[in-house]
Amino acid sequence: MRGLDLRYFVRRISMFFLVVFVAASFNFVIPRLAPGNPIGAITSRMANASAGIENGQAMFEAYRKRFGLDEPIYIQYGRYMWNTIRFDFGQSLSAYPADVSEIVRPAIGWSMGLIGVSVLITFALGVTIGALLAWRGTPRMVKAVLPITMIGGVLPYYLLAMLLLYIFAFTARVLPMSGAYDSGIRPELSGAYIGTIARHAVLPALSIILTSVGGWALTMRGLMVNTIGEDYMLLADAKGLPKRRILWWYSVRNAIPPQVVHLGIVLGYVVSGAILVEIVFSYPGLGYQLYQAIVNSDYTVIQGITLILAVSVALCVLIIDLIYPRLDPRVTYVAESSG
Repeated sequence: MRGLDLRYFVRRISMFFLVVFVAASFNFVIPRLAPGNPIGAITSRMANASAGIENGQAMFEAYRKRFGLDEPIYIQYGRYMWNTIRFDFGQSLSAYPADVSEIVRPAIGWSMGLIGVSVLITFALGVTIGALLAWRGTPRMVKAVLPITMIGGVLPYYLLAMLLLYIFAFTARVLPMSGAYDSGIRPELSGAYIGTIARHAVLPALSIILTSVGGWALTMRGLMVNTIGEDYMLLADAKGLPKRRILWWYSVRNAIPPQVVHLGIVLGYVVSGAILVEIVFSYPGLGYQLYQAIVNSDYTVIQGITLILAVSVALCVLIIDLIYPRLDPRVTYVAESSG
């Protein structure tokens, strides 16, 4: 690949696996440093629900043995790392005997559908708005209207989510308040099912898009300002090329690589979901499942979700790092790795 040699490629792959190993190790340690006992929390909830548990201590010990929490910490760590290599996250503590994968797999799909699409729409809008704000040929009326799109950036997305929820769900009642689809709709590939998914995704997606598009636009505007005065821009103008072609094929094309890098990193966080937005709208994504796992002290689900997040971010950074010489020919890793 242009701008990339084998030594650098191998080094980056090795660094990726090292990052995943360190992340997995922290993922094992950090939940166990938190106060409280997950098995104690489970038996306590069971006792409260049934006004007491007969032979509660025996049940407590049986749960600890079943999940391997009665063994030394180094044995737990070794078993955890071996299971992680096999993508076996075990069974949920709070939803036993459900496997962690049964909880995580559908949640990943919901988060990627909602957050992924929202991020891509935000990226496209932000790049377009930023480019038009910096371009001298943009009509004054358009330049006066476009900054309005950045107003949402002053609010955290969860506050805007609650505001949208109050206006469109509680007051106007034109959009649903929570969930991913209507309860009376069968989850199958049909127009009605797709339609209700889209309606439920409007408010969560708007809360993310409206609060994020301003940042993308401002960054793109700054990058465009740096490219407008370059020699290749003056040459393109001297050739008499159409203004639209100069804007998109010369200015935007050369200003956008840093934005693509940022997009890749942001997409790495997509699988985690927008936790607070998913909580506000009770959207069954991975962020909402992570919140429920934390509330219930469910070690196995917490470990599974956070490890997926760490691997996805590391993988996106790796991919962007390897393809960046293709995005920007000025960047090369050959000299660095061969020297």
